[in-house]
Amino acid sequence: MSAIKPDWKFLFAHPAHVLALGFGAGLSPVAPGTFGTLVAIPLAAMLRPWGDAVFAAAIVAFTLIGIWAADVTGRDLGESDHGAIVWDEVVAFLLVLFLVGDGRLQIAFAFLLFRLFDITKPPPIGWLDRTVKGGFGAMLDDFVAAGYALVAFALGVRVLGA
Repeated sequence: MSAIKPDWKFLFAHPAHVLALGFGAGLSPVAPGTFGTLVAIPLAAMLRPWGDAVFAAAIVAFTLIGIWAADVTGRDLGESDHGAIVWDEVVAFLLVLFLVGDGRLQIAFAFLLFRLFDITKPPPIGWLDRTVKGGFGAMLDDFVAAGYALVAFALGVRVLGA
């Protein structure tokens, strides 16, 4: 099966597609991963008032459901980690936001770092992206990018004294 270009009809053809394509953010003709990452910001704002336990539980649940949704959607698109699948960015960036807080500068700095690592895919992210397939693989490389972003964020805070 060859990869297809998803559209609004594809998005609503299956509940897994709605989630995997980030409620439509993955349909963006340019930078769908960036638009997917942005979806995490209002989600974090909605989760934060419920407290850390609910926020953390949501990240775990969204990850498990995301593995399923990315797997189904990747099969339907004919490509394991199709560019339109952005739920992996959403959930990985939710983890980053959970740990860095809700200040505008913190969010902006964390966003730039996460996108840098997700786009450039330094080792082992690129290897994971090419090697580990299916829904788990789609999610895994973004969680490693989130880890890199969190380490870089912590170093930036330490160096800048913020």
